[in-house]
Amino acid sequence: MITITNLKKSFGETMACNIPSFIVNDGDVLGLVGNNGAGKTTLFRLMLDLLKPDEGTVTLDGIDPSKSEEWKPFTAAHIDEGFLIDYLTPEEYFAFLGKVCGMPQQEVDERLKAFEHFAGGEVFGQKKLIRNLSAGNKQKVGIISVMLRQPRLLILDEPFNFLDPTSQNGLKHMLTDYAKQSGATILVSSHNLQHTVDISTRIALLEKGCIIRDLDNSNMAASQELTDYFGD
Repeated sequence: MITITNLKKSFGETMACNIPSFIVNDGDVLGLVGNNGAGKTTLFRLMLDLLKPDEGTVTLDGIDPSKSEEWKPFTAAHIDEGFLIDYLTPEEYFAFLGKVCGMPQQEVDERLKAFEHFAGGEVFGQKKLIRNLSAGNKQKVGIISVMLRQPRLLILDEPFNFLDPTSQNGLKHMLTDYAKQSGATILVSSHNLQHTVDISTRIALLEKGCIIRDLDNSNMAASQELTDYFGD
């Protein structure tokens, strides 16, 4: 699904991404972990053509995002609340996304039913603009908006941020179920190691822009190595 070749990006003297070779297979649920400044968000932005690499390439299903937009119909990403149209209500925003994706409103409404429990009665039917929602509910709107499209490639940057424990657990179940049911490739970055271990089939550990370990997480096998690296 994703192929990275000699990918480099620096900001001044700081190397934010330096990955000679890396492949994310179809159906991987890949957790990206690392301390602040490790390069997780930079890598996502390079994948999504939001940043231009200094060298190298990243392709999504064989498509170079800098040269073609054919990757967009099967890809959905939530990086931060800046991706939201905050002068709309959540319902207006979801309806807008449906129109952009060619979904009838009836289909949008039907798909939204799957997120009612996750929304927790705080997103739908509140008649609030997105800008007036709490940080946690803005996060929910962003997550729902990308999963609504049922993409083959789903990218989420720190999706557990701002969510209460109940919503965090709900999100873990949603992502795990979606991966099983759809076979989608999912990339998630998180500072929460336990959540990452719980949902990922594979974990990439980043340090100073480099992937220093590529860990199989079958049966949560990566847990101890991550604990050793980050400390108790």
